[in-house]
Amino acid sequence: MDRREIAALLAYIGRLDPRTIRTDREAGDQLNQWHELLGDVPTATPHGWDASVAARKHISLSPYPILPADIARPWESYRRDRLGRHTDPTPSVDPDDQAAWTAELVGARRAVATGTAQPAQARAITMGQLDPDLQARLREIGSCIPPAARAALAPYRPARAAREAAIAQGQPDALGVRCDWCQTQVGEPCRRRRIGPDGGARGTAPRATPHPGRLDLAAARQAQESTPGRQPAMA
Repeated sequence: MDRREIAALLAYIGRLDPRTIRTDREAGDQLNQWHELLGDVPTATPHGWDASVAARKHISLSPYPILPADIARPWESYRRDRLGRHTDPTPSVDPDDQAAWTAELVGARRAVATGTAQPAQARAITMGQLDPDLQARLREIGSCIPPAARAALAPYRPARAAREAAIAQGQPDALGVRCDWCQTQVGEPCRRRRIGPDGGARGTAPRATPHPGRLDLAAARQAQESTPGRQPAMA
């Protein structure tokens, strides 16, 4: 704000809170002080900042006379909020021109911070209808992971690879039921207990193959689903 804008703001504040009104000599000192402290704070911006609104809010909520800091603090909060919601867009200049690239980024951030431009936020994944072509492709391949990538990952996740192979062959999905032996939940591989000399469990390690009892439960569940009304056998 320049001196004229500071004077207008002080006149507005004086109408709301007569305690801030100064005599002619004191008014000049007050104007100099406020201009020194708020010279880099704009009167208003196109996107939500207004110094008079900040002043009115302070006067309506605080019993103390307003100070320049009561305008500067909301301004700094406004700047931080906008910069926190800003994601630098890719500059339009040649990326090999480092000076121009940096200048465009700095200019965009300054415009956002000073309220002359809206923050550029990264696009989020939103709910919506899938492309029919994509749906057909997913039905065709059965998974978003390509078969070559799945085969390359198999040595590093043997339990999942064994599960996928069993399902592909029409065998029961052992990881689709809870294991009564090691208490592993659905979707997790069975675990091998390590027993210490005192008979207590010292730790567990994942198994590449499920426990036999879990296989029996999965087979019973598969049989029940294929034959409605039939009760599953207990392992």
